[in-house]
Amino acid sequence: MLNKLRKYLPGKLGKTKPRVPVVRLHGAIGMSTPLRPGLTLSSCAQTLERAFKVKEAPAVALLVNSPGGSPVQSRLIYTRIRALAEEHKKDVLVFVEDVAASGGYMIAIAGDEIIADPSSIVGSIGVVSAGFGFNDLISKIGVERRVYTAGEKKVLLDPFRPERAEDVEHLKSLQQEIHETFTGMVKERRGDVLNEAEDVFSGLFWTGQKARDLGLIDQLGDLRSVIKERFGKDAEPTLYGAPRSIFPKRGGIGVDAPGGINLQGVGDDIISSLETRALWARYGL
Repeated sequence: MLNKLRKYLPGKLGKTKPRVPVVRLHGAIGMSTPLRPGLTLSSCAQTLERAFKVKEAPAVALLVNSPGGSPVQSRLIYTRIRALAEEHKKDVLVFVEDVAASGGYMIAIAGDEIIADPSSIVGSIGVVSAGFGFNDLISKIGVERRVYTAGEKKVLLDPFRPERAEDVEHLKSLQQEIHETFTGMVKERRGDVLNEAEDVFSGLFWTGQKARDLGLIDQLGDLRSVIKERFGKDAEPTLYGAPRSIFPKRGGIGVDAPGGINLQGVGDDIISSLETRALWARYGL
């Protein structure tokens, strides 16, 4: 209502600065615990909805900073962004912060344009699974592994049993399927500018400078400068965050444990932190 009335107001009172909604998509994808919410569709869906619903906005900007994670959550976020862009007829500008790699890059290709800093890390179009083998360790310390299943393949790749070639072959076949889905998405979104002279689908990653030469991004730059260049010097990026609840969240304090401290989720959080740290470390961050 206020926007409709402004056109009848004199001078500057009747003018509004172009406003570009900004949504920050940060963190490892899908690695959520009770104490450390990760980047998932459920964690960013409401924020994306609010940003795309700004009718007067000339575009929606996404700040992507993620080393990857769950391919499922990555694709769900990508799909929601494209659906909202088509529904609200909005261009999507993606700005890469430190890294848009693996699942982070899958989200980035939801943009109509991708802009990155020359020193940012981009790419890693591949699939990885990692783990440990403890079968020799438990035999040395006198521990016996006992597992009972209905279905002979239910202990596939059990880290406490010797690795079997057929198990690894099955895992690699799954990885290949996921990789083909990923490469298909990149070709669909970037095929007209992609330079495949260097194997961009090998899992390698590059700086923003090189990524531009390969067609993985469109240009070098930063959010504020590009927005003012595109939409005028008065244009302002407006950061949209997750809506706050009027009710306080339950944290780690409770009456379920000695001293009133609820330790539920702490172990999961420690493991998630280590996995997240390992993901970032792959890109020197």
